[in-house]
Amino acid sequence: MDMTTALFYVFSAVLLGAAFRVITARSPVHAALFLVLAFASAACVWMLLQAEFLAISLVLVYVGAVMVLFLFVVMMLDINVDGLRAGFWKHFPLAGLVGVVIALEMAAVLLGGFRLSEAPQATAAEVAQGNTKLLGIEIYTQYLYPLQLAAVLLLVAIIAAIALTLRPRRDTKSMNPSDQVRVKARDRLRMVKMDAVVEAPAAPAGDQPAAGETK
Repeated sequence: MDMTTALFYVFSAVLLGAAFRVITARSPVHAALFLVLAFASAACVWMLLQAEFLAISLVLVYVGAVMVLFLFVVMMLDINVDGLRAGFWKHFPLAGLVGVVIALEMAAVLLGGFRLSEAPQATAAEVAQGNTKLLGIEIYTQYLYPLQLAAVLLLVAIIAAIALTLRPRRDTKSMNPSDQVRVKARDRLRMVKMDAVVEAPAAPAGDQPAAGETK
């Protein structure tokens, strides 16, 4: 066993242990920290597989942005952990069955990759271009339609999340965009005709009676 294989097993074991602790940790903060450890271990595995771009993207996007946001949200919100854990063991058999089915499906899909006798060797031209450029070429040529489909699904998920969380509040003012689009010029400006009012000229300052005096 060479050093690369040994490191692969070490990082894989850490990844599996951290993923297991994510769903078993009692504190939400600890679960988020274990998820950070799982992402970091996955990035190390990708580095061993010479996928540097994916490893750096995982660290920058998920560990550096998403997980920091999760930690802020978990620590600022007063989450009732006991309420979330209510009925956990009641639904555990069904959840375990679903987890086993998902694991078997992933094993059936990924098992073919472990039957390779040796890793495919990159050509001199591919090495000169770098894996980042090759990944971009593959995504925007061979996998263009799956990429667009994933983008549409993410857009639908964003709109659905906004629609589910948007509720009317009495302490905020909002406008209806459809009413703004249908508005016309005459609704914005109204001309009002008023009669002229002539005010009486003010008396000079010297003609004003002093305090306590009458004319």
